[in-house]
Amino acid sequence: MSFAEIDYKVTGHVAIVTLNRPEQLNAWTAVMGREVRKAMEMAAADDHVRVIVLTGAGRGFCSGADMKLLSGISTGGGSTEAADAPFDANSRSDFQRKNTYFPAIPKPIIAAVNGPCAGLGMCFALFCDMRFAADNAVFTTAFARRGLIAEHGMSWTLPRLIGMSAATDLLLSGRKVAADEALRLKLVDRVYPAADLMPAVLAYAKDLAELSSPRSLRVMKKQLWDTQMQTLNEAMDVADHEMALSFKSDDFKEGVKHFMEKRAPAFTGR
Repeated sequence: MSFAEIDYKVTGHVAIVTLNRPEQLNAWTAVMGREVRKAMEMAAADDHVRVIVLTGAGRGFCSGADMKLLSGISTGGGSTEAADAPFDANSRSDFQRKNTYFPAIPKPIIAAVNGPCAGLGMCFALFCDMRFAADNAVFTTAFARRGLIAEHGMSWTLPRLIGMSAATDLLLSGRKVAADEALRLKLVDRVYPAADLMPAVLAYAKDLAELSSPRSLRVMKKQLWDTQMQTLNEAMDVADHEMALSFKSDDFKEGVKHFMEKRAPAFTGR
C-alpha cells in the first residue's frame, strides 16, 4: 500500500512507521493521522511483525500539529473529522479514543525520536511503550504558548512518566527540553548520538522480536497499560489468570525447551 505522508516498511520482524513530511518537520495533519492509523493496523495484523518503531524523516520527529490546521481552527474553521472506530473494541474504553489507541496495539511500539518532538507529536511519543532519542532531540509540550491546554491525554501520560511536579513545569512553561535533561527526567529511556539512533533502536527491536515470546510481549503490554487503572488486587487477579494461560501455551513449552537445549528460541506467538 502506498502512503502520501508516511513511509511503512518491514525489516525482519520489525515494522518501521516513518512520518514523512521532512520539510515541515513532520508536522501532523489529518492525512498523516489516518495513515499512521492504517500503518498500525497493518503492523498489528501481520503475524510476521513483532515490534513496531515510530520515527520521523529528516531532522525532526514531529513538530506538532500543522500550523495551517491550527490557523483554520483559530479563525473558526474547526474540525469536521469523524471519530475513528475503536482500534480494538475489546480494549479498555480509555484506549478507544481517536488518539489514544497505541496502548491497544498488541505489539510493543518504540518511538525513535530523531529531532524536535512537540505538541501532538509528543502526545503520540508518550503513548509509545518506550522512547529512545538522538542526542540532538528536543522536546516541548508547546500548548501553553499557543493558548491551548494539555491535549490528548498528556495530563495523564506525562505525570506517570516524570512525576507531577516535573510534568507541571513542562506543561505550564512550554519550555524546550534537550535530550540529556529528558533522560534525567525519565521522559526518554535511552539517548544515542544522532547517527547511532536508528541502528541502536533496530538492534533492540530485533532482540525483542527474536528472543522474547510474542505472546508474552502482547500480554505484558496489556497488563502494563491496564494496570494504570487497576488496584493491586485487580492486577494480581489478572496476573494469576494470565499465568495459568501461559503455562498452556506453545511459547511456554518452547521457552523451556530452547533453554534446556541451549539454542535460540523459535517462538510462534501461540
